[in-house]
Amino acid sequence: MSSAQDRAVLQAIFNPTTPFGDNAGLNQEEELTDDDSGFEARLLCQVKELEIQGVKAAEAGDLNVAVRRFSQAVEMLPQRASAYNNRAQARRLQGDIEGALEDLDRAISQSGGVGRTACQALVQRGLLLRLVQQDDRARDDFQRAAALGSEFARKQVVVLNPYAALCNRMLTEVIGKLSDPAESDTQ
Repeated sequence: MSSAQDRAVLQAIFNPTTPFGDNAGLNQEEELTDDDSGFEARLLCQVKELEIQGVKAAEAGDLNVAVRRFSQAVEMLPQRASAYNNRAQARRLQGDIEGALEDLDRAISQSGGVGRTACQALVQRGLLLRLVQQDDRARDDFQRAAALGSEFARKQVVVLNPYAALCNRMLTEVIGKLSDPAESDTQ
């Protein structure tokens, strides 16, 4: 049995594009996975190979090829969530926020909101929703991802909590006054 730190190191090595500190399943007894058992093995193998090619193309900076590979994987196995999630990342990098959000919606729907892909898609969608200033919807996604084990999502839930923000602001003011008593005397 590996330790939480061992799993965190492996997560960083094998999934370097996930948000920093996002180790889905780290606080769970078992690693968070997707259930691919309902797919025909030969077809699943081909789809996973297309996704690997897409990831390599994206890492090499060829986002058009990456999107094509992920789209091929979607066409071959449209009920599998992973290719939608991966294509969303490539679309986001291309600046296609709307297309990325559509793919993330589909990934979450196809996954049934459970498993590794759902967790990653919820985090990604939450980040994109924050980008377009839909913080309430983003908070909902981060809460769902946190329930699946995402530490990054847990932190985002706290950041998006208006009461926590108010407390942090007040605490910052108090610490500022304590660190510079002369300034508080002039006010």
